[in-house]
Amino acid sequence: MAPKAKTSPRITAAAAKAVAPVAKKPAEAKRPVVTTIVANIDIGFGNTLYVRGEGGGLNWETGVALDCVADDKWTISLSDAASPVVFKLLVNDLVWSVGENHTVPPGGELAVSPVFPSW
Repeated sequence: MAPKAKTSPRITAAAAKAVAPVAKKPAEAKRPVVTTIVANIDIGFGNTLYVRGEGGGLNWETGVALDCVADDKWTISLSDAASPVVFKLLVNDLVWSVGENHTVPPGGELAVSPVFPSW
C-alpha cells in the first residue's frame, strides 16, 4: 500500500471568526521607586531635621521635614525620584549641615551622619 498524501488543514473565514480574541491582561500598576534618606543624629528635643535638594520632589528653597523614628534617627522616603537625589540636611530648616551635598540613586537608601556647626 502506498502511504496517504498529507493534506494541510484549511481555515475557513467562518472558522477564523469563531476564534475568540485574546483578552489583554490588565496593566499592572507600576510601584513607585522609593528612595530613602536616613540621618543618624540627635539634634535635641524640640528641633526638627529637614532636607533640601533636587530630585524626588525636593528643591533648594524650601525644606521637607524628616520623620523622627528614634532619639538619634530620622528618615524620609521619596517616591518621585526618576534620577539621583542630591540633598543637604538642615536643623529647623535654618542651619545647614557642613560638608558636601549627598547623592543617593533612585530606589536607593543612604544613611548619613550630618555635622552641624552648633551641635
